[in-house]
Amino acid sequence: MSKKIKKERSNVKEGIFKANPKGFGFVNIGEEEIHIAPNYVNTALDGDTVCVKIITDNSGKNKEGKIIKVEKRNITKVVGLFQNSRSFGFVVPDNRKINTDIFVSKKNFNGAKSNHKVVVEITKYPIKGKNAEGKVVEILGFQDEVGVDMLSLVKEHNLPYEFPVPVLEEADQIKGMIEKKDIPRRVDLRNETIFTIDGEDAKDLDDAVCVKKMENGNYLLGVHIADVSYYVKENSKIDREAYIRGTSVYMLDRVIPMLPTKLSNGICSLNAGKDRFTMSIDMEINKKGEVVNSRLYKAVINVAQRMTYNDVNKIIENSDDKIVKKYKEYISHFKMMEELARILQNRRLIQGSLDLDIPETKIKLNEAGKPVEIGKYEQTFANTIIEQFMLTANETIAEKFYWLEAPFIYRVHEVPDAEKVSELNKFLFNFGYKIKGKKDNIYPKEFSKILEQIKGTTEETVISTLILRTLKVARYESENKGHFGIASKYYCHFTSPIRRYPDLFIHRIISKYLDAKYNISDEWREKYKEIATKTAEQSSEREKVAQKAERDSIDMKKAEYMQDKIGQEYDGIISSVTPFGIFVKLDNTIEGLIKIENLGEQNCREYFNYDDVHKTLIGENSKRTYRIGDKIKVEVVEANKNLRKVEFVSK
Repeated sequence: MSKKIKKERSNVKEGIFKANPKGFGFVNIGEEEIHIAPNYVNTALDGDTVCVKIITDNSGKNKEGKIIKVEKRNITKVVGLFQNSRSFGFVVPDNRKINTDIFVSKKNFNGAKSNHKVVVEITKYPIKGKNAEGKVVEILGFQDEVGVDMLSLVKEHNLPYEFPVPVLEEADQIKGMIEKKDIPRRVDLRNETIFTIDGEDAKDLDDAVCVKKMENGNYLLGVHIADVSYYVKENSKIDREAYIRGTSVYMLDRVIPMLPTKLSNGICSLNAGKDRFTMSIDMEINKKGEVVNSRLYKAVINVAQRMTYNDVNKIIENSDDKIVKKYKEYISHFKMMEELARILQNRRLIQGSLDLDIPETKIKLNEAGKPVEIGKYEQTFANTIIEQFMLTANETIAEKFYWLEAPFIYRVHEVPDAEKVSELNKFLFNFGYKIKGKKDNIYPKEFSKILEQIKGTTEETVISTLILRTLKVARYESENKGHFGIASKYYCHFTSPIRRYPDLFIHRIISKYLDAKYNISDEWREKYKEIATKTAEQSSEREKVAQKAERDSIDMKKAEYMQDKIGQEYDGIISSVTPFGIFVKLDNTIEGLIKIENLGEQNCREYFNYDDVHKTLIGENSKRTYRIGDKIKVEVVEANKNLRKVEFVSK
């Protein structure tokens, strides 16, 4: 902050500006949010570090302020649609939070033509009364060309799409087969019957499982995770690049991997019939689903069979004679997995783990990248088997290293804010439900009870979504704070080191402890506690970027899918009510907005008042009420792929 501003009154603060497409925004200062009206934005762009002066301080509500100076610019490049206007050009940003077109002089077109998607570098930031200026530095292609839409998202979110040459060269030095000299240092499980169970299209297979029945009646669950840390050495070129990326990004038509494909799809992937090194944990589990004993070790395995969720589910349900016959010799294994998974699942429900049954979207694209089918992604019990096994392994590892006081990265999900729970209860009241508990005494079990009660009801998806919005966002931390969503005191991410950096970091810690037979110096421990803190922060930030890119890719294709559905009618459920209209979710998971002026009877629209307490819209004349969970018939009136939005009118 400049000396001049420092001398001003204490109601001037520094923070990060978060813009809204409608022109206003907020300045985040720690946990505090200061509302900025459009006329007080003062040329700030999304993500800029700004000085804000507090102009009103409403008790119990957001403070209001005005930006008096931009300290540091966040955005240097913008992705958008180029238009040529003879004497000059301009770029309309894809990111609607950037409320300014970027003007481009003729000398800075660099070959760009109208309707090209481009990357433009800002050369002059906006000043009062004038737009930003820039130069085209990359042409992605015409906006309707195959793949340009997804590539635009990659550039918009500044995702590291290609690996630097030195990283690829280092990867090329890694052998495609395991080092036989290291086998004697590991537990040899190559004769054990071990499986991977994944989706049909999965190529980076980092977890494998096996289940046995012990003589005492308990189960022995083996979870075997690719030993990526064996190949990706700390501070190597591959490691530094993986740290920057933080996670693999799964977009609809492409994967941007954390590791080069030679590793992610090759030597690190637990491909069937191939010898692979793993970090393994065996867990003895009793009939109550409790882990009564565990052993952590390095192993070498050879996966017996690469299974898919669909095939395993057909075996469990005995619904496909051909599949059952094909895997006849393995049927007993999958039946035992099902048996154990149901025990683990039941134990979690008793503990209060939240079973948020919110359908994921499945989008089918044709060869031209166009969405031809959109619907719910059907989860099977085979998915649940792997989910329960991975949860158990993650909890067991986290608890073990917590008590060792090791430097570690935990997956943290804290208790929701009491105010948000109170807001949720206002919604739930309309359906006859309530989250019980005192302000400082909220338990997952209370949420779990509601989720059990709504199963199979018409309002299930809506209430599940509302509960999800009430919960805090999970993140990575070097300090254990428990995981509210799965009602667990200890939790980490150990099971996906091919695609998540925190898992890889944890593997390095585990490897050190195993090699040193748990005899670790205080000096080493303190050094890596600092590294754990920095890695957790970086990983959380990269996860946010990846999730936003993945969501944007889905929203874009949903809008594109609806572009030729203008005028068609659908049945939906109101998923959100706001002062400016209602959001409606269709059965195929597509969500759209009905603006407030398009509510009510088609031939006699009326004004609707917003009830902030009950989050409803009430017609001024008819008293017609729109509330969350109501069924409604809608007509599609707009679908904009570039804006990633769909609009309806009520019927």
